[in-house]
Amino acid sequence: MFGIRISRKWKWPKVLIGLFALELATTVAALALFGIADPDLYRTKLWQIGSDNGFNSSPKQILYAYANYRPIPKTPFVWSQTLTYFNLVISVLSTFILLVKAVMFVMHVWYPLLGAVTNAAVTALWIVSAYGQGGPDHSDPKHDSNVAWYIAKSCSYAKPTHNVGYCMQAKSAFAVTIIMVVVFFANMALGIWSMIPTAAERAADKMDVDDMQMTNDDSPASYRSTEKAWEMKAVPLKAQTTPYTPRTLAFNTLDRQLPLRAQPQENPRFA
Repeated sequence: MFGIRISRKWKWPKVLIGLFALELATTVAALALFGIADPDLYRTKLWQIGSDNGFNSSPKQILYAYANYRPIPKTPFVWSQTLTYFNLVISVLSTFILLVKAVMFVMHVWYPLLGAVTNAAVTALWIVSAYGQGGPDHSDPKHDSNVAWYIAKSCSYAKPTHNVGYCMQAKSAFAVTIIMVVVFFANMALGIWSMIPTAAERAADKMDVDDMQMTNDDSPASYRSTEKAWEMKAVPLKAQTTPYTPRTLAFNTLDRQLPLRAQPQENPRFA
């Protein structure tokens, strides 16, 4: 039976430790930035600044819709409270995963397969976060936007309202998110690469298979098969003549060939 051999050893442990250190720094930064931004430190302010400069929709469009009895427009994901909560949750989740990974790595149970699967899932979450922070705003056809203005443009537009610091904070959060994507993707790639066995590991596995086959050849089952084959062999003719068994004596009696009569009498009683 053929199977796929997956290695349990990391090929570059020092690189993995370096990624752990970088992940720790970026995770702490993300947790701080998104924790400060929750629940709405600057999101609505940046939304309003973009509306004042014609870059995106207005945060007051929902009030206008209520006042004019129009359909309520959907809040763009980039300006929604959902994105703020999502960023905070994955920051906490990344912190927890980092602690678990560090403990399991010290205990030598953080295998490449487990690392690849975990890092792939977290990478996908951070990609969604990056898309949300720099995502489009199509809720207002007159002010359509494909990228958030604080990502694509300078923070000088926030000077009149004295929100340059908030704009820089939003840019920093986006930059940290991109770094998190890169770090977790590198962890995932290293895990996939480490799962591929080296030439030495494949040779060792082949030797183990050969030893197992030799052990099976010397097993009790092989002895039983050998004994069975020996029992099926014909008994030699010499072994059939002697010694006499009760069964042999019975057949000879029926044939009128008793052992004593069949043998020649060398000393007759009467000469």
